[in-house]
Amino acid sequence: MHHSLTTEVGLQIADAAIFSTTSRHLSTIEAVILEGVLQGKKYGEIAVDSGYSPEYLKNNVGPKLWKLLSESFGEKVNKKNLVAVLARQNQASGMSLQLAEYPNYTDNSTNPHTRDSFTKPIPEVAIESPQKLTSPNSALYVKRPPIEGICCRKLEEPGALIRIKAPKQMGKTSLMLFCLAHARQQGYRTATLSLQRADRATFTDLDKFLRWFCTAVSHQLGLSNQSVEETWNTLYGSKSNCTNYFEDCLLSQTDVPLTLALDQVDEVFLYPGIGDEFFSLLRSWYEEASYDNSKSKLWQKLRILIVHSTEVYVPLDINRSPFNVGLTIALPPFTKDQVRDLVQRHKLDLSETQVDNLMELLSGHPYMMRLALFHLSQRGEDWQAIFKTAATDAGIYADLLRRHLRYLQENPELAQAYQQVIKTDELVELEQVAAFKLNSMGLVNLHGNAVVNSCELYRRYFSDQLKSSLSTS
Repeated sequence: MHHSLTTEVGLQIADAAIFSTTSRHLSTIEAVILEGVLQGKKYGEIAVDSGYSPEYLKNNVGPKLWKLLSESFGEKVNKKNLVAVLARQNQASGMSLQLAEYPNYTDNSTNPHTRDSFTKPIPEVAIESPQKLTSPNSALYVKRPPIEGICCRKLEEPGALIRIKAPKQMGKTSLMLFCLAHARQQGYRTATLSLQRADRATFTDLDKFLRWFCTAVSHQLGLSNQSVEETWNTLYGSKSNCTNYFEDCLLSQTDVPLTLALDQVDEVFLYPGIGDEFFSLLRSWYEEASYDNSKSKLWQKLRILIVHSTEVYVPLDINRSPFNVGLTIALPPFTKDQVRDLVQRHKLDLSETQVDNLMELLSGHPYMMRLALFHLSQRGEDWQAIFKTAATDAGIYADLLRRHLRYLQENPELAQAYQQVIKTDELVELEQVAAFKLNSMGLVNLHGNAVVNSCELYRRYFSDQLKSSLSTS
């Protein structure tokens, strides 16, 4: 096996890659095959160890697993090159932040000698409040290999489209900033738009929205806003005007690629008439880059990052939507090793049992993990007090919990749907829009057409609160 790749790390990399593209983890039998292959075993030996038949592993599970890994990594993966691919992914996942732009970054996440150590000295770092956006430059930014490496390599492809999806406060915007930093390191131009910043009136008319969109991109690139009005031709439709503006003013003036990051695109879901047209426009640009015509090379300069919290529940034509093309990244929660690493960075001396308790309560939720560690390290609060009051209105999560509660109380059907979920540990099938909205809030995890409660903290708090709330409504 490659000297820098342990079986454990190899499994973690494969699992993270599959989760990032399918929102599911390795199955038991898939993990059995990977572990065996990483240990140099043949299908017959793996079959003897696991109790499965060699034919079943070789002809059924194996080919499906290699196909899945090939799609997740974006390169051909098979039994013979698995170790080399994982070793390369392991190395690539740590490469981007080893640059002068990030002097404070310390990456222990893929080092098997430091993951389990709570006593290894680490540099003094500023412990920022989790309320503040975590930039890639922060020593508290936690990488989730191989996601960063996959995204950065994808951005280097002509005409790339990447969609980052995860519930709120999972680190999507931080990953977006990481990708943009990498794009700038490659010498690319970058423009970032948060669609939450557009006034509601902007969404009342497609022409108004696309003018705002072009003007905002121009401003990000330091171009004159007047050029938008000068190039807008009333003889053309809004989408044609927007496309012409990008071609004539943003893409043809230089050979330098442009990375366009669109954050909070959920805002557009609230306006289906605008959303359908805007998303089909993005899809057409992505497809234009692959056509063999005079415009293709222009559109190959554009790299698009789309960031959103929920699945799309507005009706979109599958052939016009950008949500079923390009690279999809489903951002996972922190693993136990990553939480251990965060504990170390916060200079805390937590026992293994305490880390286990945090994982059981919060299921690796990045923001909530950061909040607990911040209160322990910076506020000097007592572990027992934090843990005992966590699921109450007196605890450190009170604001977050009450905000979710208010929204559920304002949407009784959603509250009733979530009450079904927290009554069981089993998968529950819900109406699609309800499932997507609960997932956007972070209250449930999606598993195909069904959902499951996302963490124990929510179950403890909402079991009582929703019972009393719904009984009085």
